[in-house]
Amino acid sequence: MDIFKFKQFDVNQSGCAMKINTDGVLLGALAEANNPQSIVDIGTGTGVIALMLAQRFAVARIDGIEIDEAAAETANRNFKNSSFQHRVYAHFNTFEGFFDSHKGNKYDLIVSNPPFFLDSLTSANDKKNLARHTDGSFFKKLLRCTNEYLTDTGSCQLILPLATAALIKDLLPKYQLHLQKIISIRSFADSAPHREIITFGKEQKGILEEEFVIYDEPKIYSLEYQVALADFLTIF
Repeated sequence: MDIFKFKQFDVNQSGCAMKINTDGVLLGALAEANNPQSIVDIGTGTGVIALMLAQRFAVARIDGIEIDEAAAETANRNFKNSSFQHRVYAHFNTFEGFFDSHKGNKYDLIVSNPPFFLDSLTSANDKKNLARHTDGSFFKKLLRCTNEYLTDTGSCQLILPLATAALIKDLLPKYQLHLQKIISIRSFADSAPHREIITFGKEQKGILEEEFVIYDEPKIYSLEYQVALADFLTIF
């Protein structure tokens, strides 16, 4: 069994092309919200981000959206086997299909570790291709849905490579959305950032900028990584 054990839940990864990775657990640990009541995790995969957010936000209802049927079934099993089973739900659907079928709803937090290889060569592995490839239309649809279904004080938070993050930042004004925060993620203190967690929403605020370093040296996690993941990973 391909099971990853966290401190408060287990994640069975079988049936998922994209396994638990650093990007996902960082977003699950670092996403910020003020007592959210409703959360959507787009491209939930194994469900790990949704489960981390369920652990962090004790009253939130969380909907995990997944377009790969096998992955959606895996996430559903992981949710049902957790202590958060009455607050976390898996949906086999596109995110725009999910939102459009819940038109009366507004969400306090939308998160995604999305497919980000824009217009790149497709993989021979169809499932990995589905999980990790997209084109610009994906993000335009995401921003449209964020504008329509995010609460006025809510936020959308994505973890992305820098080039893809730049694309999103350029598109925000078209959808009446405002960049609010950037966390630049580096492997080492002296290495260039390779990911950003960007936060945006309907409120226009000053843009906060932070940095996050994963390793002090090869295979030695930084103190800030240990602190961020201390409630989740059994190695800390």
